[in-house]
Amino acid sequence: MTSAIASTDLISDFPRRSRVRIWYLFHLSLANSVMQQKFPQMRSLLKVSSAIDFFTEQLGWLINWLVLLTVGVGFYNVMVRFVGRYLGVQLSSNALNELQWYLFSLVFLLGFPYILKHGENVRVDFFYAHFTEKQRAIVDFWGTVLFLIPFCAIGIWVTLNPVLQSWGYQPDGTWGTWEISPDAQGLPRAPIKTMIPIGLLLLLIQSISQGIKYLAVLLGYKQVAEQIQLETSEHINPE
Repeated sequence: MTSAIASTDLISDFPRRSRVRIWYLFHLSLANSVMQQKFPQMRSLLKVSSAIDFFTEQLGWLINWLVLLTVGVGFYNVMVRFVGRYLGVQLSSNALNELQWYLFSLVFLLGFPYILKHGENVRVDFFYAHFTEKQRAIVDFWGTVLFLIPFCAIGIWVTLNPVLQSWGYQPDGTWGTWEISPDAQGLPRAPIKTMIPIGLLLLLIQSISQGIKYLAVLLGYKQVAEQIQLETSEHINPE
C-alpha cells in the first residue's frame, strides 16, 4: 500500500507535459503491439524497408561528395579556360568538360531514391499539404503502386537494349566496340548510359520501401507515421 502511494506521488511530481508524453508512448507501444499481432508479416516488411532506407542514406552521403567533386571539376574547367587563353596554351580538354556533366548526371540519377525518401520531389498538389495522415498515406501508397513502380519497371526495360548497344552488343549476338564520344579526347558513353537503368532500379527499390511504410501507416502503425513525418515534415507540412 505504501509502495503504491509512493508510486502515485512520484508520477504526480512529473510535469504535466512529461506525464502526457509517457501516456502517449505507452499507448503508442500498445497500439503497435496490437498491430503486430494482427499483421505479423508487416514486421518483416518493415525490416526490409529499414535496410533499404539505410542503403539510401549511405548513397546520399556518397552524393554529397559527388557534388563537391562536380563543383571542383567545373571550377577547374573555368579557371584553366581563362588562364590558358591568357597564356596562349591549351590547358582544358573535352575529357574534363565531359567529366563535369558525367558527374552531374551521376548526382541526378543516383539522387532519385534519396529525394523520394525525404520528400524532396516537387509537389504541385495544393490539397496534399492539408490532408490528414491517413489521406496522405492513401495517396502516396496508391500513387507509388500504380504509377511510380510501373514507371521504374518500364523505364528499366526500355533502356536495357540501348545500353547494351552502347557497350557494343550487336543484333547477331556478338560484341563490338563500345560507344565513345564523337568529340576529340571524349570519354566513353557506355558507362554513363548504364547509370540510367541503375538509377531507375535504385528508385524502384526505394519506392518499394516507401510503399511498405505507407501501408504500415494505413494499418495503424503510428511509429512509422512519425518516422515519415520526421523525414519529410519540413517539405510537405504547411507552416
